[in-house]
Amino acid sequence: MSAVPSRSEVPVTEATNRPNLMLVLATLGFMLNFWAWSLIGPLGDVYRAELDLDPIEVSVAVAVPVIVGSLGRIPVGALTDRFGARVMFPVVTLLTIIPTLFVGLLASSFPLLIVGGFFLGLGGTTFAIGVPFVNRWFTPERRGTALGIFGMGTAGTAVAAFTTVAIADAYGRSAPFILVSVLLAAYAVLAWALVRDAPGRAAPTGSFFARTWATVKLPATGQLALIYALGFGGFVAFSVYLPTYLTTAFDLSRGDASLRTAGFVVLAVVARPVGGWLSDRWHPVPVLTVCFVVAGAMAALASLELELLPAGTVAFLGLAATLGAASGACFALVSKVAPADKVGSVTGIVGAAGGLGGFFPPLVMGAVYSATGEYTLGLVLLAVSAFAIAAFTWWPVRRASRTD
Repeated sequence: MSAVPSRSEVPVTEATNRPNLMLVLATLGFMLNFWAWSLIGPLGDVYRAELDLDPIEVSVAVAVPVIVGSLGRIPVGALTDRFGARVMFPVVTLLTIIPTLFVGLLASSFPLLIVGGFFLGLGGTTFAIGVPFVNRWFTPERRGTALGIFGMGTAGTAVAAFTTVAIADAYGRSAPFILVSVLLAAYAVLAWALVRDAPGRAAPTGSFFARTWATVKLPATGQLALIYALGFGGFVAFSVYLPTYLTTAFDLSRGDASLRTAGFVVLAVVARPVGGWLSDRWHPVPVLTVCFVVAGAMAALASLELELLPAGTVAFLGLAATLGAASGACFALVSKVAPADKVGSVTGIVGAAGGLGGFFPPLVMGAVYSATGEYTLGLVLLAVSAFAIAAFTWWPVRRASRTD
C-alpha cells in the first residue's frame, strides 16, 4: 500500500479520542436497527394466517425491507460522508421508529404491510453509517478488527429470529414492534448525546449524484462489491434458505432445522471480527483468498449430500466460518483502498451488493431443486463461484491493491 497520506490515515489516538466507546455505540445502533429491519420475517406465518396471504405475498412482504435496506445504503453512505455519523445515526434511528410502529400497529392489510416494510428497510441502511464512522476512529493497523466487531451488529437479525415470535405470542403481535421502537428511541437520545465524528473529518464537496458516480467509477468499488456479494450474500442466502434445504434434503423438523440455522448464523457473526483481525495481522487479500478457497471446498463437500453427521455439519459450519470471516476481511480491504472522503459512498454500494447477493442463491437453489429433484447442481455452482472469486481476489484485486 502507498505511504502517501491521501487515503485515510487519520491521526487518532485512542487515549484522547475514545474510539472504543464510539465502536460500542456504533455496534449497538447497528444491532438495534437491524433488529427492527428483521421484524417482519419471523412473523411470516402469522401474517399469512391473519391477512390471508398466499406464499408469494408472504415472500414479497419479507423481501421488501431487505431489498430497500440494501439499496438504501447507497444514498445513506453518501449522506454519511457529507454529514457524518453524529447526525446520521440518531436521524436514521428516529426515522426507523415510524415504520416500525406503523407495521406493528396499523398494517392490517397486505398493501399496508408492503408500505410499512418499504420504509422499515431504512433500518438496514445503518451499516453504511457505521463503517466510515468506525474507519475514521481507528488507526490503520486496527481498522480490520474494529470493522469486524462492528459487523457483529448483524446479530440483530438473530435477535429478531429468536425473540419476535415468543414476544408476540406472549403479549400480542404489536408487542415486539413497540419494544424495539422504545429501544430505538433510547438509542437515538444516547447517540445524540455521545456519538462524535473523529477529528479531522472533512465533508466532501459536490452533489450527491456527482459523488456517487465518481464512486461507481472507482475500480475498487466494483471489485469490493463482487467480493462482498459472495461473502456476505452467501451468508444471507444460507441464513434464509438453510431451513428449507435441511427439511427437504435431510427430512429434519422445522424446529431442528431452525436451531441448526441459528448455529450457522451465530458462527458466521463471530467469525466476522476474526476475519478483520487476521486482515490486520497480514493483509485482507490473502485472508479473503483462503476464505473463498475453503468455502469452495466446503460447498463441494455439501454437494455430495452425504450424511448430515458429520460431513454435512462440517460443510455448513465451514461455510459459516469462512463466509463470515470473508465479510470482515472485505471491509478491512475497504479501509485500505477507498479514498478517505468516499468510504461511506463505497460502503453503501458494496453493502448493497452484499444484501442483494443474498437473494440470488435461494432462487437458484429452488430452481435447481424444482428441475432436478436435488440440490447438487446448485451447491456445485456455489463451489465454482467461490473458487472464481478466490482467483479474482488473488490476481486482479491483489495487483490493484498494491497501487493504492
